[in-house]
Amino acid sequence: MRRAHTSTPKLHTFMRKAGFRIATLSMPVLMLASLSGCEDDFLERMPLDTISDVSFWKTQEQLELAVNGCYAGLKGKNFHDMENLADNTIYPPRSDYQAISSGNFDFTVGTVNTEWTTQYEGIRRCNHFLENFKKAQGISQEKLNQYEGEVRFMRAFHYSYLSFFFGDVQLVTNTLNIGDAEISGKRAPREEVVDFILNELEEAAKLLPTSYGSNDLGRITKGAALGWKARVALFYGRYDVAEVAAKAVMDLGIYQLYSNGDPATSYQELFTDKGKLAAGKNKETILARLYLQDVTMHNMSREVQVPDQTSRFSPTQSLVDAYLSSDGLPIEQSPLYSEDSYEAIFQNRDPRMTQTILAPGAEWGGKDDGDKDNQPNSTFSLPKFNADKKGCVTGTGYYFTKYVDLAAVGTYNKDDNDIHLLRYAEVLLTYAEARLEQGKLTQQDLDMTVNMLRDRVGMVHMDLGTLAANGLDVRTELRRERRVELAREGQRYFDILRWNQGHLLAQDVKGVKKSLIPDYNQAYVASIPTDEEGHLIINTGRRFDEGRNYLWPIPLEQLQRNPNLGQNSGW
Repeated sequence: MRRAHTSTPKLHTFMRKAGFRIATLSMPVLMLASLSGCEDDFLERMPLDTISDVSFWKTQEQLELAVNGCYAGLKGKNFHDMENLADNTIYPPRSDYQAISSGNFDFTVGTVNTEWTTQYEGIRRCNHFLENFKKAQGISQEKLNQYEGEVRFMRAFHYSYLSFFFGDVQLVTNTLNIGDAEISGKRAPREEVVDFILNELEEAAKLLPTSYGSNDLGRITKGAALGWKARVALFYGRYDVAEVAAKAVMDLGIYQLYSNGDPATSYQELFTDKGKLAAGKNKETILARLYLQDVTMHNMSREVQVPDQTSRFSPTQSLVDAYLSSDGLPIEQSPLYSEDSYEAIFQNRDPRMTQTILAPGAEWGGKDDGDKDNQPNSTFSLPKFNADKKGCVTGTGYYFTKYVDLAAVGTYNKDDNDIHLLRYAEVLLTYAEARLEQGKLTQQDLDMTVNMLRDRVGMVHMDLGTLAANGLDVRTELRRERRVELAREGQRYFDILRWNQGHLLAQDVKGVKKSLIPDYNQAYVASIPTDEEGHLIINTGRRFDEGRNYLWPIPLEQLQRNPNLGQNSGW
């Protein structure tokens, strides 16, 4: 049974109007699409065939429609799909994300061009709004400030991804039309683009409110602008800026880590319907893509534990090994860790592991697993490798449970839990890392950041003295903390890039030890090679060219339209 949700008529209307399905190059066309979800009396007052810049930018309702249209570019599930770009997950069949992750792609890959065009479509919408919104009459300055802040955030959001992926990009702050000289212009240096992004986010933060009423859940806030500024600054090694922005979010005093009082379930529950902003308990999520039952939904749960196919998100052995033992030591150092059985791998580990990766004994929606009876079960015991369409097949020997709503696994595109794009947990991690990279990290910093995350799940604290006593590197452990806290949230790829650890993407993707698979399932993995320790090698032939792969190539289609763009080094 699907759960009831806290909602309001206005929130429902916002979800319809900002349904995030609009993607057009023309603002008048955007307005036509947005208006299709409005009340009949408004449509009667503004005939669809007469909408233009002259007649549109008049009322608050019209401005809100335009702002909601700019939200179309806010990433949702596709943000988390990017997890397959890195080394936390893999979808064994070939895909664009796997090709990019493995380094085996070029400038003709569809995803590369899609990211380019999607971001610039969004930028055009934002530019058009910012050129016209002040024409409206009878609107309070407070509301105009809010709208401007939301749209300036979205423009910075789009430029963030362009710069992350492509480096130097065209910096366009006005609406371009066919024939404009700027269309065939050159790219601006990456540093100039980053300066623009950070300034836009700072200005947006000044304009935005710290929070909204329940009718406007999901709208961009001051905390979102500052938090995104911290993320961008951290990516580009501007640690002083990242520290200040992250601390500013912390000092707002309105965010706190989600908890239901139970360390064994709090972390996992955040990513279910109970953690929706509309449910009223979540004060951790700073920015989310909201979904609403029967209005706008996604397919995350089914893709993770799809009952008759291969999971689209199989955890890698690399991710499994990243979780510390419950004594706070890496598995290679801890006496608590054992590989005597598949079940033993999950025992005595950081509690976030079993709230992220499916452990034996947990409920699941994948029907038949890898046990001997060949019958559907609601409780998971062993991984399934037999592709007989009776249960969910794993690519690596592991499954995720994070972001899985069991009630939605057996359906198609019926998930309505929020997709969290920016959490307070990330802000805390950003603050700690920024302090570390400036040589300022103290135990007090850890206690107010990392150890708050650990307290939520009942994990032993990170202690600088203990790390030193065990020969553990603080930077390595902070990066590990970020990996496990944000696993399955689409950030690992960007972390690898900013840490200059591209070599990790060149390593073989591995899975469970073949020896832990029961004899009656060995036939299904017999042809899969293993490494020297007996781990399944799921994907090989990967590469990462240090001279080129930290950036994506400029898409062929864009080069054909504008040769002045030039190509990134090595492509």
